[in-house]
Amino acid sequence: MKKILAKVYIWILLIILYAPLVFIAVCSFTESRVLGSWSGFSFKLYQNLLTGIMPGEASLIDAVDNTLFIALISAVLSTLLGTVAAIGIYNLKGKYRKAVLFANNIPMINPDIITGVSLFLLFVFLHFSQGMVTVILAHVTFGTPYVVLSVMPRLQQMNPNIYEAALDLGATPFQALRKVLIPELRPGMASGFILAFTMSLDDFAVTFFTRGTVGLDTLSTYIYTDARKGGLTPELRPLMTIIFLVILVLLLVINIRKEKQAKKLQYIKK
Repeated sequence: MKKILAKVYIWILLIILYAPLVFIAVCSFTESRVLGSWSGFSFKLYQNLLTGIMPGEASLIDAVDNTLFIALISAVLSTLLGTVAAIGIYNLKGKYRKAVLFANNIPMINPDIITGVSLFLLFVFLHFSQGMVTVILAHVTFGTPYVVLSVMPRLQQMNPNIYEAALDLGATPFQALRKVLIPELRPGMASGFILAFTMSLDDFAVTFFTRGTVGLDTLSTYIYTDARKGGLTPELRPLMTIIFLVILVLLLVINIRKEKQAKKLQYIKK
């Protein structure tokens, strides 16, 4: 009976989580502007989205471009800073490492709205002109701790002597970092990059407070503004479906690669 109830609970939870996504995906194949109203099967919304021909809604394409650009730049910067920070934290001793790791975890636990307001006040105090640069800096701020968290386990699994061995064999610190440490840390860096990228795509509160009044819109702020007008642009439905499918494919690829690597390690150990 317990097993049956556990399975029923899991299925109910999965339905609650994924039913809205399936509903939006189904409604993306109709031209109706009202969500939930079916006016016949059609690829018109996908055609409008992919060709950019959306009368009065050209700003949606700009919002998508801004979102992808900000997410990519901030994820790259977060990965670089987070990797270097993780190496530095790993080389700390005892209570100092614990203290820095605790400080690193605060931005992840801190509510987004607090982070957004704090960065907004900081940029105002420093007289920064708010726009694309401040949004990227803000996203790097909350993305870097996730990279540190992803890279640290790889450092702990790595043989600590290989870096010193590279130095003893004549490599410069930068060469040892590039040719020894980075290859060992690459899986953690990739995981951190994906986390920082998806967190940037998903963010609303921090972006809203740091974008200023220059008319800069990301996808999340565009949807917020669009919803306040009394409805949502129909082309958002195929866009959400495409984003979900892309993320699903990436997760499947990553999990398949992990399983292959695990099987390879087991085979080597045997």
